[in-house]
Amino acid sequence: MLNLPRFKAAAVQAAPVFLDTDATVDKVCALIEEAAGNGASLVAFPEVFVAGYPYWNWIMTPIEGSPWFEKLCRSAIEIPGPEIRRIAAAAQACKVHVVVGVNERAAHGLGTIYNTLVTIGPDGKLLGRHRKLVPTWAEKLTWANGDGSSLRVHDTAIGRLGALACGENTNTLARFALLAQGELVHVASYISLPVAPADYDMAEAIRVRAAAHSFEGKVYTVVSCSTISEEIVEAMAASHPHTRDLLRRSNSAFSAILGPDGRVIGDPLIDREGIVYADVDLSRCIQPRQMHDIIGHYNRFDVFDLRVNRRTQQPAQFLDDPDPLPDESFDAVPPSASMPGGGELSSGKF
Repeated sequence: MLNLPRFKAAAVQAAPVFLDTDATVDKVCALIEEAAGNGASLVAFPEVFVAGYPYWNWIMTPIEGSPWFEKLCRSAIEIPGPEIRRIAAAAQACKVHVVVGVNERAAHGLGTIYNTLVTIGPDGKLLGRHRKLVPTWAEKLTWANGDGSSLRVHDTAIGRLGALACGENTNTLARFALLAQGELVHVASYISLPVAPADYDMAEAIRVRAAAHSFEGKVYTVVSCSTISEEIVEAMAASHPHTRDLLRRSNSAFSAILGPDGRVIGDPLIDREGIVYADVDLSRCIQPRQMHDIIGHYNRFDVFDLRVNRRTQQPAQFLDDPDPLPDESFDAVPPSASMPGGGELSSGKF
C-alpha cells in the first residue's frame, strides 16, 4: 500500500542581519520556532541567508568590492561547525526539517567560499550539503564552483527532498538529476536581485522557474527568497549613493509554495518579509504523472542518456592517506550504504 505524507511547509522571506553571522543564526532559530509553532514540518530559508549576499559585485568594481569580499570571508562558516550545530539543535527541538542557505568557507582555503544549501532533519541530523554548481554572472567574483557529489535527494518523513540554489533552478539537467532520484519536494532558494537589468522582473522570473519544475516533475516546490533590508541598502550606498533607488526596486523578491500542477498555493509574498505556509499532500503527485512522468514512461532513455559525475573533487590526493579532506567529504556515502534511487544516508548528529 502506497502511503504518501501530508504536511505543512513554510517558506521564509526575510533579510539576514547583514554579515553578522551570530545574529543571523539567532534569527534563523527564531524563525524555525515561529514556523514550527504554526504547524510547519519543513522550513525553507533563502540563498546564503547566513549571513548575506555579495551585492557589491553588481554595483562596484572588483577592486572596490575586495574589502567587502574579506568581510564575507570572515563571516562565512565551516560545515560542520558551531553555527550549523545551533540551527540543527533548533530543528531538533522543534522537530522540523530545515533547508538553509549559507556562505561556506573551505576549511583549507581562506579565500574559497561556496554558496551552500544545508539540509537538516527533525532529529538534528545533517542530511546533506549542496554547493551551488555554477555561480551566476557577477557572483563568480565571490563563490567557487560546487561539484556533483551533492546532487542528491534525501529520503525523509515528508517525502524525498531535494534543493537547488537560485539560478541552478534554470539548469534543466541539474533539476532532472534530482527528479530522477524520485524527488517529490523541491526547495528553491533565492536572493532578492533588484540590480538585474531594468527589464528583468525578478519576482516573475522566480515564479516561472518554480512553476516549470513543479509542472514538469509533478512535484511540490517551496520557494524561499531573501529581502533587502535598509541596513543592506545603506551599507552599499555609503560609497555609491546612486544605488539607493536601484536596491529598493520593487518586484525583486518572491516566495511561495507551488503544487504539482505548477500553480501557486495560496498567496505568495512579494518584496515584504514574512513566512508563507501551505498544506502539502504528496498523493496529488500521482494522477498528473499518468500524462507526463518524465522520469518514467514519458521519456525515451534509449534516445537520451544523462550521466552525472558525483565524485567529490579534491585539490590534491595524498597517497599516504586515502581518506578525502574532512571538509569536502562529510556527507559522502560508501557505495554499500547507498539507498535505492541514488539517495544517501544521514551522517549523524554533529
